[in-house]
Amino acid sequence: MGFIAASVFWLIVSRAKPALADLRKGFRERREEAQSRKTSSVEENHRRNTLRRAQGMHLASQLFALDEIIQEPLLIIPPQRVEPGVTPKFEDIIDQTLPYLPSWPEIAGAYNSTCLTIPQALAGNSNIVIIGQPGIGKTVALAHLASLAANRSEQMGKNKHMVPFLVHVADLKLPITDPKDALVPILDSIAEHTPIFDLNKLPEFTKSMFSTGRALLLVDGFDEIPQEAQQVVTEYFKIINQNYPKTRIVTTGAPEYLDGLIPFGFAPMALAAWKPQTVEKFMHQWGVLWSQTIALETASAGVMDVDPFLLNTWLGSDNLTLSPLELTLKAWGAYAGDCLGPHVLESLATHIRRIAPVGTPIAALQTLAMQVTLSTQAVFDSRSAREWVRSYEVQDEQATENEGTTEDIPQDARPKTGQLKERKASTPSSSLLNKMTESGLLVSYQNNRMRFTHPVFAGYLAGNAVSDFNTIEAILNQSDWVGKFLAMRYFATYGDANKLVQTMLEFSRLPMHRPIFAAARWLRDAPTNTPWRGKLFTALAEIMQKEDLPMSLRGQAMAAFVYSNDPNAAKLFRQFAKSLSFELVQLAALGSGAMRDTKAINELENALNAPSLAVQRAACLALVSIGTNEALEVVAHALLNADQEVRRAAGEALASDEREGYAMLRDAIAMDDILVRRAAVYGLGRINQPWALELLEKYRIDDKEWVVRNSATEVLDARTEITDRAPRKLKAPSESPWLIEFASKQGMGVSPGVPATDVFLLALRGQELEYRLAAMPYLKFTPSESVLTGLYESMFTDEPELRETAYNTLWEMGAYGVKLPNPAQFGIG
Repeated sequence: MGFIAASVFWLIVSRAKPALADLRKGFRERREEAQSRKTSSVEENHRRNTLRRAQGMHLASQLFALDEIIQEPLLIIPPQRVEPGVTPKFEDIIDQTLPYLPSWPEIAGAYNSTCLTIPQALAGNSNIVIIGQPGIGKTVALAHLASLAANRSEQMGKNKHMVPFLVHVADLKLPITDPKDALVPILDSIAEHTPIFDLNKLPEFTKSMFSTGRALLLVDGFDEIPQEAQQVVTEYFKIINQNYPKTRIVTTGAPEYLDGLIPFGFAPMALAAWKPQTVEKFMHQWGVLWSQTIALETASAGVMDVDPFLLNTWLGSDNLTLSPLELTLKAWGAYAGDCLGPHVLESLATHIRRIAPVGTPIAALQTLAMQVTLSTQAVFDSRSAREWVRSYEVQDEQATENEGTTEDIPQDARPKTGQLKERKASTPSSSLLNKMTESGLLVSYQNNRMRFTHPVFAGYLAGNAVSDFNTIEAILNQSDWVGKFLAMRYFATYGDANKLVQTMLEFSRLPMHRPIFAAARWLRDAPTNTPWRGKLFTALAEIMQKEDLPMSLRGQAMAAFVYSNDPNAAKLFRQFAKSLSFELVQLAALGSGAMRDTKAINELENALNAPSLAVQRAACLALVSIGTNEALEVVAHALLNADQEVRRAAGEALASDEREGYAMLRDAIAMDDILVRRAAVYGLGRINQPWALELLEKYRIDDKEWVVRNSATEVLDARTEITDRAPRKLKAPSESPWLIEFASKQGMGVSPGVPATDVFLLALRGQELEYRLAAMPYLKFTPSESVLTGLYESMFTDEPELRETAYNTLWEMGAYGVKLPNPAQFGIG
């Protein structure tokens, strides 16, 4: 009876299991539905508030919403990570020819480099830090991503369900004392913008989003703060990740310093500079919007408006090296008619005058910016700021005729172009900081914290102030941060920077030469007759010519010459194009094309006959970038008559020219010559237009030659698999098949949770190139002396791919805080 009873009992239990599972599932669904009903209204309100804030997070927010004027932010694709046994992804002419230059995205912009959108970059499983120089649009990129997420845009792909939490580092009250309170800083920040009736539900909603992995944390301003403050934010990211491991984080950074982010799993991705077509589109959009809004208001006031076509024609010149911030200020000043002159520094000075409170003395703005820089407080205490400008806090509302106010910005010729000239001043009214906040020059936060609305404005004002005070040495000795570099840059524009440049040259050394490249960004705006320009040009030319250095390092010297926009740089490139060194000719060709030097066409035509495919590719790209009829005819001749690989290079290069290049590819795809059609297919693969896709689909099926069909299939597959280039976390060593196989050959094992540094070092010093390349991404997290020695040895090897990978690995290590010794200490280089 006991046996029968037990059998019946277990029979009933087994039969009831599906019913019990259904009951549990139904209960869980009802609970989730109730939770969803409770939080849905909070979520929708949060999305609307985030969208509203994001649409105002750009320089011209008082004129237009972000979506009206934005140009799609794009991220430069880093070099592929090599994994033995895995087929590498398709690479186009840009991947094969341009060195990877995350610190100088202007070169990728000049050559229409293949990029990822930010949602595509998020398709991987890695957190992202968007890097770039001040003014390139990192804040706008975050705001755009927040807008897409808030709207559940289809562009977000599988991440469209994620809920954006958009904050600035100044919003976060850090550090926190208890890891259990990890969400409190975020809650305090978003509560400022939450409707009162949602405040009680906000903590539960926020915790639910982070716990379920639906939170997309977007943190702006990480690039603006000094390294000590970055360490606090990085520790906070670690706490968030420990408590809520499914959370995705996107933040902003500078190429030179990303304190602790890379070891923590952030992938650095450089924001691409605008290509010429993007600049043209932006100027057109600005003109249309201005005509539809601002111009109508001024017309009703009796002010005559200038034809946008004429303005855009004028604005379209001399934009080679301008950042999106500088282009915006240039367009704004031209259309408003209040710009002090054509130079970008005059546009910057005009905007500071535009947003500063009326009658504010220049001395007050400069003193505040200088104290912010000297104290390394990008986010400063308003009480300290009042002490800094206390002498200007008086009740006299009117500035006297001797005051130096923002209305008195001079129009002197360079080198003082756009300089805010300091003069003896009485001062404006009290509550000066409040007036600056109301005008938009400063932004205020909780707990008496403030910051300049953009670090470029602070750096510009501080650079002017430093030119009158002997404080530049104190700034030079600071740890690297954006305020230091901007203040030195604008000091070099207005002051005597000979000693400063000499010091930077003395500090500069392998493997990065960072001081030289930091100073190279001063060349564009500095006076052409300043003595230190020649010294800096000489140092850059030496780096560019050194055969034993990686192309990624030498390419930075080339990019610095391009950025300087100096006619002598174009002459230098033409001279280097006659060199017997193929790598130097390749860099010279790329430099000539980026500068659109029409005088270099003959040298580039000769380069097409060089016995180096890399040089031939660079020459094709450069000729199309120059874009004259003569240059395009040379490329067309190569497309029709050169050997197979040069024809392909010509076809891919033509894809960068939206006018003549597109037309030539349309004609080429219909020709009888198989090699011409094949080359045209690779060119069409670089064009992100519906008509190009239709042609590729047609020739993949209908072309009579299998060579053309296969090429069309290859480029179409590459287009659909572009998200495979999104950054992904490294596999654990114990889960890497190639490492397990390699270790077994060495009689070693790889255990879970145990460092495999010794195995990676063996792979790095081995003979097989794939294993050596695959080991480097892992070794960057263990910066021991033996690891650095191995990387330095690889950096100075004769194998180009190994040399470039080693250099890029060292760059990431230096960016996250590793002190890189001179290779000479190890007897290398």
